[in-house]
Amino acid sequence: MILHLDLGAPIPPYEQVRTQITTMATTGVLPAGARLPPIRQLAADLGVATATIARAFRELERDGVILTRGRHGTFIRDALLPIRDDDRERQLTAAAQAFAIRARQLGVGADDAFRHLQRAFQTLVPRPRAPRDGPPAPVRQAASAPLE
Repeated sequence: MILHLDLGAPIPPYEQVRTQITTMATTGVLPAGARLPPIRQLAADLGVATATIARAFRELERDGVILTRGRHGTFIRDALLPIRDDDRERQLTAAAQAFAIRARQLGVGADDAFRHLQRAFQTLVPRPRAPRDGPPAPVRQAASAPLE
């Protein structure tokens, strides 16, 4: 797994890790069932504190992107957990606001930004969603070696 951290960026390292893993899981770069490296190993590889990676993993688990199975490891979920409508609306509004601000900073107008957004959606690999009323899908056992 390849993660890049910019320790000089205004975005905290845990958020950079969370965002990158979410993106890789959503786009299929990290397939469902893929095993993530242990927290200590990933922290050492990235040169950050274990608490930084632990926080990213807690938030990823809360968001339904990963599933931690104790000593067996941490895996990308087979299906994304359903999100309550009010949470989805809040998160989507925040994401749209951040995208609009960044587009404006780059000097891009709404039409060009929307065109880029449409292209980005077209590159996404569809992922199954868990049924709204049912339990999340089980995680497949992945290879025993961490991703490199």
